[in-house]
Amino acid sequence: MSHEVEIVLVEDDPNDAELIMRVFRKHNLANAMVHVKDGAEALDFLLAPDGDGQGAARVAPKVVLLDLKLPKVNGIEVLRRIKSDERTKTIPVVVLTSSREERDLQDAYALGVNSFVTKPIRFEDFAKVVSELGLYWLMVNRPCDP
Repeated sequence: MSHEVEIVLVEDDPNDAELIMRVFRKHNLANAMVHVKDGAEALDFLLAPDGDGQGAARVAPKVVLLDLKLPKVNGIEVLRRIKSDERTKTIPVVVLTSSREERDLQDAYALGVNSFVTKPIRFEDFAKVVSELGLYWLMVNRPCDP
């Protein structure tokens, strides 16, 4: 697997995606970031073979930032597929969602999510949370090599 992509952002809201990418750029964390806009695109990007004939996943990012309320394939199903696939199960997944539903929280942790963060409503708070997430997962956390 390639480590050229460090962050995969799975976010269908263009405003939230732009804010997240802007915050990461401000902290020089966006160089190896890919934004996908729905669950189907996320699964294709993360789980499609890389063409080497070995069936390896195309990328092994340092973290996946995953919204739950996605078109085509919802975030819980994306999480289920990532964590159940031998090629991607060790990739850290952080749910970053506006959902405040207890069921989503329970389902995400039952499926192996590494962190569950509810998006703050205020712009400044949202930017701060995104910045701290990026710094932690890219600079502090030590990932497992698959």
